[in-house]
Amino acid sequence: MFSTGCSKSLRKAIASSPSITLPSFLVPAFPTSSRSFSASASRPSQIGRAPLSIPPEVNFAVLPVPSKKTARYSDGSLVSIEGPLGKLTMEIPGFVKLEHDTELRKAYVSVKDKEIKKQREMWGANIRSIYTVLHQLTSSGTTRAYLQNHILGVSEGHTAILRLVGIGYRATVESTATTKTPEYPGQQFVVLKVGYSHPIEMPVPKGVMASTPQPTRILLEGPEKEVMLLFAAQIRRWRVPEPYKGKGIFVNGETIKLKAKKIK
Repeated sequence: MFSTGCSKSLRKAIASSPSITLPSFLVPAFPTSSRSFSASASRPSQIGRAPLSIPPEVNFAVLPVPSKKTARYSDGSLVSIEGPLGKLTMEIPGFVKLEHDTELRKAYVSVKDKEIKKQREMWGANIRSIYTVLHQLTSSGTTRAYLQNHILGVSEGHTAILRLVGIGYRATVESTATTKTPEYPGQQFVVLKVGYSHPIEMPVPKGVMASTPQPTRILLEGPEKEVMLLFAAQIRRWRVPEPYKGKGIFVNGETIKLKAKKIK
């Protein structure tokens, strides 16, 4: 049997020199075609084709980028979404086309060339680009998914619940901190006591509201889903759920499969 590195070298040599022929007993070891893991046909997601519904209380506007130097996409545009819970903006690349029907209060997202993979990913027509872990916590998505999250955020808001599982684990929300300085007036701090010799103080990002309905529960609320879940992931890092005792900080409906204890 050849090692993986040896077999790769042989394949490259055969590909570069067509005149090389292999003995018959080595031919089965180098299959010419690879079999797919799944026999089912590829079914791309159609999320990008779905129209965006804009509630009556939400103001949806597509604006030109004010400054090309500070813009992420030089040929893109700026989407402004304003509602009762706040105002959010988002830059979209130039190859993404956004049609806004003010009478039906609908918005349609499309791309110039759906055959290009990068444009397809930014549109939302490739299911692999919709969910990447957390950032799974971060939800995620493409242009259409981000716009939908912003519309829901300014109209209804997003929430995340963190559960602290462990003996003595608890959290509080304070208006001041001893180890951190506030970045803006009225900033809150989440204080964690999760088994360390000192309490952990974490400043709450701007636009996110934090509260503790129970000592072992943290409720995060905010219009921007990405910022809120990113902060939830930063809190979770201090006690990632472990599989033997099931202790840790869990975000929303996160679960973990327990393992059997190691017997020496």
